[in-house]
Amino acid sequence: MVPAIFGLSGLVLTDDERSFFRDCDPAGYILFGRNVQDRDQLRALTDDLRAIHGRDRQLISIDQEGGRVARMKAPVWDAYPPGWSFASLWDLAPASAIEAARANAQLLGQDLAEVGITVDYAPLLDVRVEGAHDVIGDRALGSEPRQVAALGRAVLDGLARAGVTGCIKHMPGHGRACADSHKELPVVSASEAELERDIAPFRTLHDAPIGMSAHVLYQAWDADNPATLSSRIIADVIRRDIGFSGLLLTDDIDMQALDGTIPERSAKAIAAGCDIVLNCWAKMDDMVGICEAVPVLGEAAAKRLDAALAYPAASLQSAPRAELMARRDSLLDLTRAAA
Repeated sequence: MVPAIFGLSGLVLTDDERSFFRDCDPAGYILFGRNVQDRDQLRALTDDLRAIHGRDRQLISIDQEGGRVARMKAPVWDAYPPGWSFASLWDLAPASAIEAARANAQLLGQDLAEVGITVDYAPLLDVRVEGAHDVIGDRALGSEPRQVAALGRAVLDGLARAGVTGCIKHMPGHGRACADSHKELPVVSASEAELERDIAPFRTLHDAPIGMSAHVLYQAWDADNPATLSSRIIADVIRRDIGFSGLLLTDDIDMQALDGTIPERSAKAIAAGCDIVLNCWAKMDDMVGICEAVPVLGEAAAKRLDAALAYPAASLQSAPRAELMARRDSLLDLTRAAA
């Protein structure tokens, strides 16, 4: 198995993609809006991906946070509020915010599970910092670490109740970055003491099944390499200080924060300690290059992948959508009533 998650070009697999994926055997797949039309189409696509390898529990992932990050959109699917909606409720009633976030995540997870998606790249544990770039902005669950961790735990729990594995991101923290890593490399000059605030939610949720690295350069930890490519940050900060022992993915390896070719970046990320490279854009030349540049998935990473996919089994709970939606909406209405 190749330690990569690959994107797909369209609503159905092309013959070239099917043949390549069969031969390459990537660890998983990621879906975007270009891959999504309706429930029947999307379920057929995920079934097709599972059939390639004969694995019932295949890593098939999506970025479905709610708010402005949603690949499955209305009117086919329900629209979901951004993370900041729950942060606002926390200011009024923390326990209600936790319950609303959990119900919301279970609803969202039911949408994903219905169409065969097994992993959602949520929750964000990035602590929102005033004056930072708005690439995080209202996606954040708060500006206080304890709050972010509590709401993040609720999101993980809600997704798991629906049979979907969540992913904490972006380790070790993207909240104070003053640039968008999709477009350029953010440089954070905060001291190690100041960065304790950023890593606190990740430390609290260090037992999460999957985590995603940040394409951010933290001068206090490594003045030369962003976290995704830094063996020091991965070993000393993510694995040791945070205590994260789950499956570590890169953020999209194609983002402009990183230099070099896509295969070169991928090889560096794996060498630095990431378990799996995330490559989103379905460019065949890049995908072939990654398969040639990286080693096979290591034994330890394979065990972490298996554990991540098995994670929701103990938490499965069925609940009527109308009941979950009513619970979430009645709680979120508290902030409107207080306004």
